[in-house]
Order: sequence, then C-alpha cells, then structure tokens
Amino acid sequence: MDIADIKNQSNQQTPSFNPKNFWKEIREWIKVIIIALIIALPVRYFIAEPFIVSGASMDPTFSTNQFLIVDRLSYRFSEPKRGDVIVFEYPNNPSIYYIKRIVGLPNESIDIQDGTVTITKANGEKKKLDQSYVAPIHAWLGSYHAPIGDREYFVMGDNRAESSDSRIWGLLDKKFIIGRPFIRIFPLSTLSFWPGEYKE
Repeated sequence: MDIADIKNQSNQQTPSFNPKNFWKEIREWIKVIIIALIIALPVRYFIAEPFIVSGASMDPTFSTNQFLIVDRLSYRFSEPKRGDVIVFEYPNNPSIYYIKRIVGLPNESIDIQDGTVTITKANGEKKKLDQSYVAPIHAWLGSYHAPIGDREYFVMGDNRAESSDSRIWGLLDKKFIIGRPFIRIFPLSTLSFWPGEYKE
C-alpha cells in the first residue's frame, strides 16, 4: 500500500445516519411483529395453549413444573368424556387455571362412600368407577353425593387427598373448560401424547 492509498482511505467518510432509512426499518419490524401476532394469537386462543403444572393435586399422573400443550380445538367438535384430564378456569377466579379429571357427566349423579365412586347415569344405570389411576397413598375415604346438571361436570384430582375440586367448590360448568393436554413436553423423560388418557 503506497502513500496515495493511505490518503484515499483517510478521506473516506463514515456513513452518516439516515433518518429516512431508520424509520423505514422500524416500520418493517412493526409489520413483522403484527404478522406474527396475527398468526400466533388465533393459535394461542383457539387451537393450542402452553400450560405448566403447579401443585400436587394430580400426582402421580402429573407433577409440578411439567410443561404441557393444551388442545383447545377438540371440544369444539366433541363432548368431554369421563376420564378425560382437562384444563379449565377455576370458577371462583377465572384468572387461575386448574387441571383435573372428569368423573361425572351432565345429567348424572355421583355418590362417594368411603372413597368408592358410584355413578348413576341419566338412564338410571349405576356404574362403579374404576380408579386405577389413583395411587393408594392418594386415596380419599370420605363421602359425597351430588346430582349433576345439564352442561355440568364433576371433576377431581388424581391425588384425591390433596385436591381442591368439585367436592369442595362444586360442579364445573362447561363454559370454563379450556381443553385437554395434547402433549407433555418437559421434562423430556415424561414426553408423551395425550398424557393421563383413560378410557372407561
């Protein structure tokens, strides 16, 4: 490099700030963010929603800090079933989400005697509930009776001894149901689809 090259380089000016380009770039970023929100928000509120388990009410099926994706779509086309694990807004404070299992369906009645759950269906048929998902240490030996109205569900946690559920705060109106866990992502050792699924 000779002296002329050095002189030419020293005379090169640093690019100056251009307000027009700056605001053009800002507008492009705003467009990208708006488009992302337009795509993400409908997914978040109508299709799938992340949920982190907190508390021991569903032990051993679900544990604190497990990360779930909740399917918000299925119940728009089908009715919740007995045995489904659901995520819903707590009726007494809809800003709080609960996770429980459906035990009683609309227009049935439920009887619990010494922890044994008997369902009387709408047609009068009685059915003793299989509670194989409840660990013996989480059993509840109390008694309870309730008729279930139209569009109402009776829900309980799998950890019956430590769950705040329909035995305490009453029946769950369908309008509070958000959906059911579709996939358990974290921790990876518990990765599964339709976690907690049970068919009667």
